[in-house]
Amino acid sequence: MPKPPLDPDVADTAPSSSVLTVYDEKHLVTYLRLLDADGQGADWREVARVVLHLDPEHEADRARRTFESHLSRAKWMTEHGYRHLLRDGASAKK
Repeated sequence: MPKPPLDPDVADTAPSSSVLTVYDEKHLVTYLRLLDADGQGADWREVARVVLHLDPEHEADRARRTFESHLSRAKWMTEHGYRHLLRDGASAKK
């Protein structure tokens, strides 16, 4: 797997697939940043602005939906998605 970009543009909705997607691989850093901010109790509006590059003042509904969608996917990655990364990494070594 190639190195993920540090600050990619985000879609309005993160994937909801039960498998790892190309979008997920591209947004690993985004997911980590969201999890870190969530763990620190950061305000979702600031996270939307800094991490997702959305303006919660002018697009509150869109920013909130995008934030929630991506945070949910980030949490999925910690519970399920990482297994796909580990499996893919092991396959690449063979």
